Amino acid sequence: MTKTEQFHQLVEKGTISDKVLFRPILMQFATEYIGKNYGQFASDYNVLVESNLRCMDDFDLDMLGLISDPYRETSAFGAKIKYVSDGVPRCLDLIVNSIDDVKSLKTPDVYKEERTLDRIKAGEVLSKKTQGNIPIIGWIEGPLAEACDLTGIENMLMQLMIDPDFANRLMDKCMQTAKDFAKAQIEAGCEIIGMGDAVCSQIDADTYNTYIRDRHKELISYIHGLGGKIKLHICGNTNHLLPSYKDFNIDVLDLDWQVDISHARSVLGENVIFAGNINPVIIQNKTSEEVFLLCKDLVEKHKNERFILSAGCEITPLTSPDNLSAMSKACFL
Repeated sequence: MTKTEQFHQLVEKGTISDKVLFRPILMQFATEYIGKNYGQFASDYNVLVESNLRCMDDFDLDMLGLISDPYRETSAFGAKIKYVSDGVPRCLDLIVNSIDDVKSLKTPDVYKEERTLDRIKAGEVLSKKTQGNIPIIGWIEGPLAEACDLTGIENMLMQLMIDPDFANRLMDKCMQTAKDFAKAQIEAGCEIIGMGDAVCSQIDADTYNTYIRDRHKELISYIHGLGGKIKLHICGNTNHLLPSYKDFNIDVLDLDWQVDISHARSVLGENVIFAGNINPVIIQNKTSEEVFLLCKDLVEKHKNERFILSAGCEITPLTSPDNLSAMSKACFL
């Protein structure tokens, strides 16, 4: 059975026979594992592809991913980006500072802008190399996250409170690009689209329900309409948001370590695949034996559910490869 077939079995039947699927979020760890740096990973799809494939082989990953940094769409909109060797790319300017900037913001062509095209090419190459035998996760920014990237997080959160017209217009612009980018990655061979909107963990449920909830639902429905699956990633404490997800029809939901998986299951039911949720700092700092036991306990607890073993968020670059191997070994039943 291929890894793609295993994923479909998990979606359709709720479990697979001999293991729990394993898909940690790997970015800086992955590129340093092959002797490259984060700047290369974020700017050159060949490095992203190579690091993903090497980690798949060495750590028995069950999915591959195109996640790299939050500024792909931001750059396509016209913001200047600086690559750094030992960290996430830097956005050098906020290109939306007024309602006039929002109105004049043009929807980019994701096939013509350098950074969005680079991710699309990564999907095409990974799809060709794996021949459909392993699910590939594309990535888009959610509407609030992208709006924050364009106008600044403090300004955007303030606009949610004082200027709904500004907030809604800007997020509507972000929505169109998210759809275009998701469609391009699905056409490139991505079976799943990850949507990152981590800043939502920092707003209350009423604000989320007023501004973001329907937009997330719309994007999820759009991706499903293209034949893709959706993986929603809002890291941090999202206990207050769980009830808002009830009718989303999410395929995979990332849960960070602050959220109890059993509680999330009681809220959202058995059809959602939960991915999580060991604290990445624990995975970094514990011994490989301790990591194995922690992961094994989690696997045993949730092995009869729709569940993927992962950390609560990204595996840190200081994590020992032995600890990642320990996580992978814990997945076998």
